[in-house]
Amino acid sequence: MRCAAAARSLLPLPLPAGAPLHSAAAAAAPPPHLAAELDAADALHAVLSALPPSLPSLLPCLSLLSPRLTPHSVADALLCASLPAASRLRLFLFSALSPRLRSPLLHSRAVVPLLLAADADADAAMYAAIDDARAAGLRAPSAAFEALVFAHASAGRHEEAVRAFSRMAEFGCRPTAFVYNAVLKALADSGAIPLALALYSRMVTAGCPPNRATYNVLMDGLYKRGMAGDALKLFDEMIERGIKPNVKTHTVLLSSLCNAGRLSDAEKLLQSMKEKGCPPDEVTYNALLSGLCKAARVDEAFERVELLRGRGFALGLKGYSCLIDGLFQAGRYEEGFECYTEMLERTDISPDIVLYTIMIRGCAEAGRTEDAFSFLDEMKEKGLVPDTFCYNTLLKALCDVGNLDGARSLRSDMLQNNVVLDSTTHTIMICGLCKKGLLDEALQVFEEMEKTGCHPTVMTYNTLINGLYRVRRLEEARMLFHKMEMGNNPSLFLRLTLGANKVRDSESLQKLVDKLCQSGQVLKAYKLLQGIIYSGVVPDVVTYNTLIKGLCKMKNLDGALRLFKELQLKGLSPDEITYGTLIDRLLRAHRLNDAMELFHNILQSGGTPSLSIYNSIMRSLCRMRKLSQAVNLWLDHLPRKYNLSADDEVIANARKKFEDGSLDEAIRDLVKIDQEYGSVNSNPYTIWLIGLCQARRIDEALRIFHILVEFGIDVTPACCAILTKFLCWERNLSEAVDVMLYTLSKRFIMSRQVGNRILRSLCIHQRRQDAQALAWRMHLVGYDMDAYLREPTKDLLYSQ
Repeated sequence: MRCAAAARSLLPLPLPAGAPLHSAAAAAAPPPHLAAELDAADALHAVLSALPPSLPSLLPCLSLLSPRLTPHSVADALLCASLPAASRLRLFLFSALSPRLRSPLLHSRAVVPLLLAADADADAAMYAAIDDARAAGLRAPSAAFEALVFAHASAGRHEEAVRAFSRMAEFGCRPTAFVYNAVLKALADSGAIPLALALYSRMVTAGCPPNRATYNVLMDGLYKRGMAGDALKLFDEMIERGIKPNVKTHTVLLSSLCNAGRLSDAEKLLQSMKEKGCPPDEVTYNALLSGLCKAARVDEAFERVELLRGRGFALGLKGYSCLIDGLFQAGRYEEGFECYTEMLERTDISPDIVLYTIMIRGCAEAGRTEDAFSFLDEMKEKGLVPDTFCYNTLLKALCDVGNLDGARSLRSDMLQNNVVLDSTTHTIMICGLCKKGLLDEALQVFEEMEKTGCHPTVMTYNTLINGLYRVRRLEEARMLFHKMEMGNNPSLFLRLTLGANKVRDSESLQKLVDKLCQSGQVLKAYKLLQGIIYSGVVPDVVTYNTLIKGLCKMKNLDGALRLFKELQLKGLSPDEITYGTLIDRLLRAHRLNDAMELFHNILQSGGTPSLSIYNSIMRSLCRMRKLSQAVNLWLDHLPRKYNLSADDEVIANARKKFEDGSLDEAIRDLVKIDQEYGSVNSNPYTIWLIGLCQARRIDEALRIFHILVEFGIDVTPACCAILTKFLCWERNLSEAVDVMLYTLSKRFIMSRQVGNRILRSLCIHQRRQDAQALAWRMHLVGYDMDAYLREPTKDLLYSQ
């Protein structure tokens, strides 16, 4: 009764003419309905200021005022900073439960700043208000959780947003599409895509229809993680549900296609937008320009800009940033600087932090470090605060040129200016120090990184492990590898959190997250995924390649092979470097059988051995006088190389000619196949040529040489050197001179040993004039004969 009386006493009486209204003199009396609303608003402000901030106290007055309030007068009170925050939160809950006063969008926007101002106390403030409402006999409105989720999500407090969402069931609240979308965005932004997809499934099964915003959020999250296929599936599902995509939806999908390198599909989508009456906007065109530039199709991007300009499109800041970045990525630095100058001279566009960072990176890569720092100073003068990424760009530039003192100084500046040193900052510094062999300082930076809670990346570990191996600190490298594996292994994380027998792959992990989500354990699923994300630095194939290379250099081939098997057991796929390193080192150690086992391993796994692997094996076989095996190895490779049938007639005929000893015809057939498919290369022919020389089959080697010259295929300097050497031993000096003249025509500079051998051989065999003529030809193509000729050769050439 006291509250009701107080409310009645606070309700304003009819105002006489000229009396102040809402603390401002009114020139004329407002319309009756507006005057009543303003009177009620004054009364609401008075009630919230005068009464204790508890719903049991406020409820009678608010109920009495309710018929004269509107959603706008409530929003006005919610935004009034002079009113107690606790009272405003209770007003928010009261209005959320009133169908006439409820305005989710208007009131959420008003109360979110209030919750953000509460910062860490936002949860406590809202839950205290909810408890207060329940004490007054009111239920907790869903709007309370909508506001809480949105406040946390907009502040980047993703776990708190998920926690608030998870508590809705506890209070009997059913999430709306608005809440689901806010949580989905928080999950997508934090990288928990499996949970976002699981929550989307729960949203559908719970009977809450997804809307356009739902699909936009999910597709954007998938695009940013390179999952274009999944984004396309969602787009199709959206169409099937009868939801019409807007420009933003199309732009997200177009960006996803560009990111996946599917530019032709992106172009088709752009055309489809126009046909469907959904004209692309500047953001859409910028997405296409960015895709073209990332695909190294910068000229096409500029052509597109000119076409758009003809239609009245004006290139904006983001567009210029895309083009300049594309030019820098293509190494066309001067054109990039010219484009920046054009932007400043022809438009009123001012660079932002993103464009300044692009310019700093371009200057750094072009070797213009001073200009890069000038851009940094210009940024600061314009009131722009350089971020971590910007500083990292400069730090890398200094480390790349070996200016570690400058890098150390810049890192100190970052700390002084309260710029966050992230994983990239520390990794750049560690890379720079390792390049200079300063391993102890690099390890010190690594320790600092861990102490500050900054998670090392795979590249951080790989750099340190490689550096330790280079200086033969093998035990430390192994310890670091085990630390990387044990302390940062998602499989281990799952084993510890789920049980020893529940190590999961990505597919079963998705099923687990779906199960947790459907059972309402969204927060548990989120924490599980975040644990994996933050501990997800696992040794990758680069790490193993570094270790394998180190063991091979130490001639510990058995240890390297054990690591190779371990790599596969961990679910990683060996790459070209893995196989190439092991096969090369095994061949050097004359372990042909082990090398061939690895070679067949590549074929059995559906891979194709690289050309360098074929060359290594063929060279080894030739050194072992197994030329026929080397030839057959290559002939077996040709069907895979040119996508031919295994029993292709041309290759079968070439094989038969080799077996019959018709070397010339077989080589000619193979060269013609190469020419037909546009893949003519001196290998494998020069390898076989050298193999024939090593087997003292000089005439056959010479025939290969002449065939290659005939077809215009370059014979390598090494090949010419070996052929000349053996021709001299065979005293076939005329052919040796022809080979030497070939090298002169190609401007090859042969080693002193080769040149002196042929000149001495000519002199010794009574052909001094030929030797002198050859020496003069060598001088004409650039040989410094005075320095090149050895004293015995000079005596033979020029003594009387």
